[in-house]
Amino acid sequence: MTISKQVHELNEAISDKEIRLIGPAGEQLGIMPPAQALRIAEEQSLDLVKISPQATPPVCKLMNYGKFRFEQSKREKEARKNQHVVEIKEIRMSPGIDIGDFNTKLRNAQKFIAEGNRVKVSVRFRGREMAHTEIGRDLLSRFAEQCKEVANLDRPAKLEGRMMSIFLSPKTGGK
Repeated sequence: MTISKQVHELNEAISDKEIRLIGPAGEQLGIMPPAQALRIAEEQSLDLVKISPQATPPVCKLMNYGKFRFEQSKREKEARKNQHVVEIKEIRMSPGIDIGDFNTKLRNAQKFIAEGNRVKVSVRFRGREMAHTEIGRDLLSRFAEQCKEVANLDRPAKLEGRMMSIFLSPKTGGK
């Protein structure tokens, strides 16, 4: 059986000459051959599980393996539930954006940053707007300036084809 990428040997599958046996409450039961340990496990209606194969002699424990597997999967599920995947949210603008639209985009960006996501803010140049990329650069620097309380500027404004963009990431709690 594979539990969290770790393979446990059970009962008859344990083929070492000697093993160190640990009881169900964590007490040491001594070093003995696996046949004797298996007999003790069957008397207590528990499984013999090799928990530390690299030790000399290997360490085995008496436990209810089904219950152990269930609790392990429950812990892994809980850990997955609590982790947050950082996404990159994109906000697009044009160089001729008006102040109301700019403020709406700014509020959206601040909301994304507050949720812990990175934000890519980009300005798209069309036609003759390419001759005035400094307008877009000023727009992006103003945007970054307004977000500086909640976000760090990861990358300054950079022109890639017809798009100029910056990356903002949330400030860590230490700052």
